Amino acid sequence: MATRAGKTGWRATTWGELLSEFLGTMVLLAFGDGVVAVAVVGLTMSGRTLVIFQGAGGWLLITWGWAMAVVMGVYVAGGVSGAHLNPAVTLALALKKDFPWRKVLPYWGAQLAGAFVGAAIVYVDYFHAINAWNLAHHVMSRASAGGLTTFSIFATFPAAYFHGQMIWALVDQIIGTFFLVLFVLAIGDSRNLGVQSNLGPFIVGMAVAAIGMSYGVDAGYAINPARDLGPRIFAYLAGWGANAFPGPSGYFWVPIVGPLIGGGVAPFIYRWFIGRTLEERQPAVVSETTTKSQAQ
Repeated sequence: MATRAGKTGWRATTWGELLSEFLGTMVLLAFGDGVVAVAVVGLTMSGRTLVIFQGAGGWLLITWGWAMAVVMGVYVAGGVSGAHLNPAVTLALALKKDFPWRKVLPYWGAQLAGAFVGAAIVYVDYFHAINAWNLAHHVMSRASAGGLTTFSIFATFPAAYFHGQMIWALVDQIIGTFFLVLFVLAIGDSRNLGVQSNLGPFIVGMAVAAIGMSYGVDAGYAINPARDLGPRIFAYLAGWGANAFPGPSGYFWVPIVGPLIGGGVAPFIYRWFIGRTLEERQPAVVSETTTKSQAQ
């Protein structure tokens, strides 16, 4: 028994948490990028295209798919690392003083690696469909303008109306990630309404769905630096070239910087508008609960 404990004891350290963040983020991307692959090339090239999956239907497929990807990723990793799965969430928790700063960079590294591997899994499963789509649409090179469509399976790019105006794409990412982290903080705050019966991951998934439906089209709602950068690196290595780096209008930095700003602001807004009120009310709630208990 002592020998076994000695062999596995390292899992009780930060290394165990990093494995958790890696696997949870891998699941997130394997299913998130996977649903985009289904919508972009899978249904079309498999002969299974239905009218419902075109246009707005396709967007709903993607938003709900990403929502479920988040749910599964959080359920996989939540019991070990808290399932941040997002550098913006990790940063926000550190700023909130709920997470040690010494773990921030290691968590970011694990999340980035997990996202890279998740994208690779999607590519292994769908590269035949990607190649078939490119052939059918006469796309000779993944790095060409025509290759942007299949690149969208892996990472994001700005809407055409943002061409040359990346400041507005940045604002979009700040807003989307602000709401994501705001919701994560509220959902995880036991002093607030408090999610019951281990439904926290599901509610976080619903938050992601809401953001995708309301703020998704401007820039693809990356709202997560690892989610975008890991697959972007993979796509660059897999031949998408300039579509990945620097991206349209030099976009690659936007889904890195924007989410960190939005995620960094959220804990201060949440504390000012909600957290401090909950702190002041907490003694009254405790006193009321004690009184009721004594009366019984």
